Amino acid sequence: MDDDSACCSPSAGRGDGTLTPPGAHGGADPAALGMLLLPGGEFLMGTDDARGYPADGEGPVHRVSLRPFWIDPFAVTNARFGEFVEATGHVTEAERFGWSFVFAGLLPDDFPETRGVAAAPWWRQVEGVDWRHPEGPQSDLTGRAGHPVVHVSWRDALAYCAWAGLRLPTEAEWEYAARGGLEQKVYPWGDELTPGGVHRCNVWQGEFPRRNACEDGYYGTAPVDAFEANGFGLYNMAGNAWEWCGDWFSPTYYRGSPPDGPAGPSEGTHRVIRGGSYLCHESYCFRYRVAARSASTPDSSTGNTGFRAARDA
Repeated sequence: MDDDSACCSPSAGRGDGTLTPPGAHGGADPAALGMLLLPGGEFLMGTDDARGYPADGEGPVHRVSLRPFWIDPFAVTNARFGEFVEATGHVTEAERFGWSFVFAGLLPDDFPETRGVAAAPWWRQVEGVDWRHPEGPQSDLTGRAGHPVVHVSWRDALAYCAWAGLRLPTEAEWEYAARGGLEQKVYPWGDELTPGGVHRCNVWQGEFPRRNACEDGYYGTAPVDAFEANGFGLYNMAGNAWEWCGDWFSPTYYRGSPPDGPAGPSEGTHRVIRGGSYLCHESYCFRYRVAARSASTPDSSTGNTGFRAARDA
């Protein structure tokens, strides 16, 4: 990955200990859970767009074939993740390590000094931050039950999926779902960021990181059903919060990945994240495009990374 990838979602490197997934309670009808059945088939994955990040391995464009699968129309919310925690007693990695990364602009003016990420000083290492306290011990989830859960690591997302009888989508499934039936478009709705002057996602407007004009209506996360769904009925596949995928990340994987149901490399150090977040801006992190990709270590957690779940059909 390129050196500026820390701007998106910094990696914590907090250790390689594993979490034991709680007992699954799978078997529920995915349609009854509100999941969407996507037909699968062939699509063109990746991009050769000059505005992309070659070091991220966004190309070459290649044809991929997928079997039908179920996927959540929304990212997992704070309310839903809370049900999982209440049922299982799961303790997230941010809680176990005692800290997580928070965007400095979301901290109160009188917040104590915190350590920053050298390559991206707007990211602050804040103690007492977790999914229930997204900006520190003084914060809570009031008014955010329907927002995407954040400050969850890849392992936390995997534990939720095990409990729910689901799984994380593969990177190929995620991109197919995000495209919503369109071919090689920049965004889930087409090639214009704001068609007709209408905002279709929650990203940064203004001069990052000093001024966010909030023209889309949000500073920080938005509700998971904000904005219009794509052609498949999925919401917020661009911006709002990065989403974990099941795959290991490799910048060279697309050059020789299998065309049928690719599931990523067999090993690696980072897991794929997709979709961008409320902090993305074309001037420095144009990764809210459908084909854009990034990655973080499986133990990392930030205030702009969540997930949605999938299931075999």
